[in-house]
Amino acid sequence: MGISAVLDCIGEDLKKVSCIMRASLESDIDLLNTMNGSILSSGGKMVRPMITLLSALSCAGRVNEDTLSCAASTELLHNATLLHDDVVDNSNLRRGKPTVMSILGPGPSVLIGDYWLVKAVDLVLDCKSPLKITRRFAKTLSDLASGEMLQLQCSSECNTSMDEYLRIIYSKTASLFETAGVVGAISVDSSPEYDEAVRQYSCNLGMAFQMKDDILDYEGSEKLGKPAGQDLKEQKVTLPLFGAFANAGKKEEEHMRKLLSNASNEPSNVEEILSFVKRYDGIAWADERLLEWSRKAIDSLCALPESKERDLMAELASFVVERNS
Repeated sequence: MGISAVLDCIGEDLKKVSCIMRASLESDIDLLNTMNGSILSSGGKMVRPMITLLSALSCAGRVNEDTLSCAASTELLHNATLLHDDVVDNSNLRRGKPTVMSILGPGPSVLIGDYWLVKAVDLVLDCKSPLKITRRFAKTLSDLASGEMLQLQCSSECNTSMDEYLRIIYSKTASLFETAGVVGAISVDSSPEYDEAVRQYSCNLGMAFQMKDDILDYEGSEKLGKPAGQDLKEQKVTLPLFGAFANAGKKEEEHMRKLLSNASNEPSNVEEILSFVKRYDGIAWADERLLEWSRKAIDSLCALPESKERDLMAELASFVVERNS
């Protein structure tokens, strides 16, 4: 069925979510409205709102106004973090288009990110269970900040371990996926058993999603808006490189980590590491790990009642593995 089946099922609700986002961002400042409109028009796949909507539907067979608000909040929060990430990473392109940072500078990018973040919080404060939902968002914000700092520390030393890598991708990506699923269940007063099933599914899906992004970085993608090896230029050790390490052995790993430590200044180092990953089948190794996490997500759904929406959640996990952007 693929992602099209998901959109066929919840497309109308996703349109409502987009309308809520747009309305919440309205301002009397023309520059802010222009930038917000540009970000909205070049938006991503809306995977996090999809998770919120499908979680509510799978747990209770319905969505409500709180579900829609929670779904909008997850996407607002996601985009807020991207605006901040572009400053941290000094990124000029996002999804193939100029970033706010490249147009207005780092300060305005942070300020607009803060604006989106506040609007995300405003939406959940009007929900029936604002404290439970706000606590989930607070946890995610803490995870995002700590994950970014851990990644900066590990990248500067080029000594990232596999455990640290998993912690980083949980903190920076899977935590918000997890929250997207949990708040969907909370919005419809789901049972603790269903809450936990949705939490596990969403977390595992988020881990798989980031692993796929890391694999795509080695393959390069015009749709991602960046050439192969961008993570290497930022001295990040991600899943395909771990795969090559596992297949090559310690001596070559040490040499590659040394090259990585100067990859930001030496383009030839990036090319050599890319060749190393190809030579030792790092991407194939990473693909296997990706499939494991996708299967974990699908297996987590067994605790939910059988439904079309539950099947679509499984389809979404398969889409994450197969996507090329």
